Formats: sequence, structure tokens, C-alpha cells
Amino acid sequence: MKNKLYLECTSGISGDMAVAALLDLGASREKLKKALKSLPVKGFDIKISRVVKSGIDACDFDVVLDKEHENHDHDMGYLHGHEHGEHSREHEEAHACRANHHHETTGYVHEHENHDTHAHAAESHSHHGHHHHEHRGLNEIMMIIDHADMADRARSYAKKIFTILAAAEAKAHNVPADQVHFHEVGAVDSIVDILSVAVCMDDLDVEEVIIPRLCEGSGTIRCQHGILPVPVPAVSNIVSAHHLKLHITPVQGELVTPTGAAIVAAFLTSEKLPEDFTVEKIGIGAGKRQYECPGILRAMLIREAEKNTEIQKLSDTESDTIIKLESNIDDCSGETLGYVMELLYEAGAREANYMPVFMKKNRPAWLLTVVCKEDQVSGMERIIFKETTTIGIRRQKMERTVLKREMRTVVTPLGDVEVKVCIFDGQEYIYPEYESVKKSVKKQEFLTGKPIIWLFADNGFYY
Repeated sequence: MKNKLYLECTSGISGDMAVAALLDLGASREKLKKALKSLPVKGFDIKISRVVKSGIDACDFDVVLDKEHENHDHDMGYLHGHEHGEHSREHEEAHACRANHHHETTGYVHEHENHDTHAHAAESHSHHGHHHHEHRGLNEIMMIIDHADMADRARSYAKKIFTILAAAEAKAHNVPADQVHFHEVGAVDSIVDILSVAVCMDDLDVEEVIIPRLCEGSGTIRCQHGILPVPVPAVSNIVSAHHLKLHITPVQGELVTPTGAAIVAAFLTSEKLPEDFTVEKIGIGAGKRQYECPGILRAMLIREAEKNTEIQKLSDTESDTIIKLESNIDDCSGETLGYVMELLYEAGAREANYMPVFMKKNRPAWLLTVVCKEDQVSGMERIIFKETTTIGIRRQKMERTVLKREMRTVVTPLGDVEVKVCIFDGQEYIYPEYESVKKSVKKQEFLTGKPIIWLFADNGFYY
């Protein structure tokens, strides 16, 4: 049975949170350390520990940078635009709260606040002194990944995440992806975070990743370019490009980092949890920033609940969601509606039809009905509004059960014919495609000069 991973992103997601949650699920620390040790990158160490976040025990993954590579993304006062005095107070308070931070190794006491850096937050700030930050482009990152001691699948995961990040930053700065040089992909801690996620996902052998939605904060955050709204441009670009479901919360601050959004975009396979499931194991990863929300990422390995005998009979079916659009049109010709039907089918409508109805004051009219997928709604509505006289469209979300099907080519005495094949309750059902049958019949009629009557019954063709 496939390993299904459910990520509960109610407090957002960042690279370090994801790594910690996966390690807490049981991903191999030995494989991770081996891969990271092989990187042609210097200036870092990792610490894996237990922390308490909002009273909940969680795993913490920390990339410890040397002085040359250190960043100050933990400077919450700076990120939120506070004055230096307020920042200093918050920084001291962060140090005072280490009583709940217990490391597995001794001698390490400093808690790095959100090493999951990105372009706007990884810059050195003048009031903290200057540090060296390496600017690596996408090509350099790919070379680093190629030299890492990791499985091929993990390597492909890492490259996919970095490619998504690069595309988002390229769009934000209006430059080609291969010319982007930025902290998000170049910073040591980001490289470590992303490769760690890739290694852990490969080790857990996860095949499906379910993320119903991303919860993001609100307000603004300070960057090298000034004050930016949350979500930041890179996150917004990733959410838009990959059609991720985003929920904005009242929490003031950035809950979803670009690295976190890129991880979701790279692995997401479904937004819908099974109707019934059991939880095999739970992993909790801690974030570094202190917000109103718990600041944890909960990961669950789940198993879909076994169905009863009656439901098992429907194993050849699948469920999905469709949208039904309806509009009453009282001043449109049949010719126009016929043209609209053609446009709707060309745009990918599952079904489209219109029927005569009587509206108020007994006026004759047409009821236009269109069935389509959720991501097709805007295109369908555009056609209806543009090509008909309607001023309103009703929308209804519906779930359906459909038979799984496949297309086959059947050899017949009159030529090859395309058929649709469905299986239900162990029995195969074959449905010929009308246009394919019509083409074969017309061809034979032309060759023989005789009319042909074509019958289809009992899964066979007769003429």
C-alpha cells in the first residue's frame, strides 16, 4: 500500500519545520548526515533536538552557521519594522527562553531563529554588522546536488524544489531563472534545508502527499528592498504558478516561507484527505519564529480505512468534484446557442446542453447547463457572458462517481475503430466512439459504393 503523508500547515511551513517533522516521523538521521557531509559546501553544522512549542513536544532541526555565513533572520524586530531598541529587547527575551530548548549534543546553547532564509530576509542588516553571504545561481546549486551522496530519487526531489524557487524569484525580479543569483537558493542554510527534505522524503518512501491548504500570516515584513506585504512575492508566485490553496490568517507575520511553499509545490499530490483513515505515525516539527499560532508543522503517515464489502464492489470507480453552471437566457437564438455549445466543448466542458423553459410572465427561454472541472469555471463563464445575452450564471459544486475508463483501438472487418472500455464489478463494457465508427463506415461506403448498416452488440461488431 502506498505511503500517504498528510501535512497540516495550520502554522505555515518552512524548510526547517519540514525537515524536523520528517525526522520525527522516523526518517533516517544517518542517511541525512551522510548526505550533508558529502556536500561541497562549508561553514555549517546541524543540530537535532527536542523543544517545547505552545506546550507541545516537537523536533527541532537547526543549521548552525559559522561567523562567516551567519545570517540574522532571527531579528524579529527588524523583520517587522520595529526600532532597534525594541529589537534588542526581543532578542534578549529570545535568549531568556532557552530553558525549554534541550539539545541532544552538549555545548550548544544558542537557538537560531528561522534559518529558513530567503531573498528578503537573509540580508545582513547594518545595525548588526556585516557578514559574508554567498550568492549562488541555479546552475551552481545543481552542481552541488550532483556531487552529494544521495539517492537518485532524493536528488531529483532537491532539483525540483530549487527549480520552483528559481522560477518564483525570476518572476519577482523579471530575469531568466538561470540568471538569478539570490540568497534563497544560494544561502548555505537553505541548501541544507532543501537537501535534507529531499533525503527524508526519499527515505520515508512517500508516494502521496496531501495538503488541504496553506495557512499564511498577514501584515508586512521588512526586506532589503523595503517593506513588503505578506505573503512575500516569491511565495505569491509559487502559490499562483502551482495553484496552491492559500488561507490568510490574522496572525501578523510570515508563516509560509518561499522554501516552504516550494516544498509544498514539489510534493503535493492531493488537497483532499480520504473520507476515513487511520494515523500510523505522527511527526511534529518546530518553527523558530514566535507568533500567535503554535509554530509547529504536524506530519502524519496515514492509511486509508478499509471499505466494506458493498463498497469494494465499486473498486473500479473513482470520485471527483465537478462544477455545474446554469443560466436562464430569454433572448438568444438557437443558432447562437449551438455556436456557444461548440465553444464550450472546445474549451473542455464535460457536458453542455440547453432546453426550453418558461420564465416569469410565461416568457419562453432557454436553460443552459454546463458541467466542467473547477479550474475550468472562469473560462466557461467567460464564453457564456461573451457569446450570450445572460447577465448571471449560477454555480454549484457537485461530487460524482465515475467508472474508470481507457481508450482502445479495435480491429473490425470495416477497419480500426476507437472504443471506450470500462470495467465494473469484474465485467468489461465496451462503447464505440461514434465519430470513429462514422469515419470507418463512410470509408467503406466510398470504396464499395454500397450503404452499410453497422450494429454493435454483445461486445462485437456486425454489419
